Amino acid sequence: MPNDPADSEPNGPGPSAPDDRAGRARRITVQRRGPLLVEGPVEVELEDGTTVFSDRFRVALCTCRRSRRFPWCDTSHRRKG
Repeated sequence: MPNDPADSEPNGPGPSAPDDRAGRARRITVQRRGPLLVEGPVEVELEDGTTVFSDRFRVALCTCRRSRRFPWCDTSHRRKG
């Protein structure tokens, strides 16, 4: 799965990689019926103040809140209901 929570660290990322893209713009792709696709690596701050991190080259962020792996999309938006 492209956005496995196992890629997350509960309190943010470890040391920065030498090719860290900090300071450069991130590309975010908006889809009508789907997640936000964000070029990684990314750090996401949740409502409760915790942060999760993924070092993947692209992550899908859930916008429908149906995902069991929120904030990562698990394609739950595809189910009817």
